[in-house]
This record gives sequence, structure tokens and C-alpha cells, in this order.
Amino acid sequence: MVKLDFEKTNGLIPAIAQDAETGEVLMLAYMNQAAFHETLASGKATYYSRSRNALWKKGETSGHVQHVREIRVDCDHDTILLKVEQVGGAACHKGYKSCFFSMIDENELKIVEERVFDPKKVYK
Repeated sequence: MVKLDFEKTNGLIPAIAQDAETGEVLMLAYMNQAAFHETLASGKATYYSRSRNALWKKGETSGHVQHVREIRVDCDHDTILLKVEQVGGAACHKGYKSCFFSMIDENELKIVEERVFDPKKVYK
């Protein structure tokens, strides 16, 4: 069994989701040991929601599931990279393909991506 270092980071490790086809970084979330094991067992990305203090199965509400195609572990065993197939074209709960839809331009934050879906219609 794969041993990740959950102790070093108080039980949560960063989990980066990357589009398996394009390499685009979609999001950063966190996993505890239970979320990691559920991801391994189901093949679908499961994270730990710090705001809800509970496991969060990506796409449970929106249908925008992440099918895990590959899992990589960093050299310290305290960060993982999930290469995923993103269902529905959007990983971000604000309706964008990537959570990184803004960039700093001339010291201002500007949205540089198009919205894929309207979150008001998806999250009621």
C-alpha cells in the first residue's frame, strides 16, 4: 500500500488536479487519508472539504466528476498530482474550466477565461 505523509501536514495533503489530455492545472484541493483511499477505490477524485469538515466527492452535486487516469506523488510523499478526465468541461465551482481563471495584469486581477456553466443553475 502506498504510504503518504499525512502526519507532516496535520492530516491533509495538497492534491493538484491536472487535465490528463492538455496538462492544464484545473484545481488545488486537499485530501485526508480517507479521501485518498476513496479515490483509489473508486477511480473518481474525492477530496476533503475544509469548510464542510467532510469528504467531498468531486461532481457529486454538479455532475462534473473527475475520472482519475494517473496519480503521481512528490518526492516527500506529502503532495499528489491527479491527472484526470474532467467531465462536463469545468472543474471550478464558479463555472470555469479551471479554478485558475484569473490573472494579475498591471497589478489588477482580471478574469481571462470563459465561463462554462452558470453556477446559480447548477448549485441550487
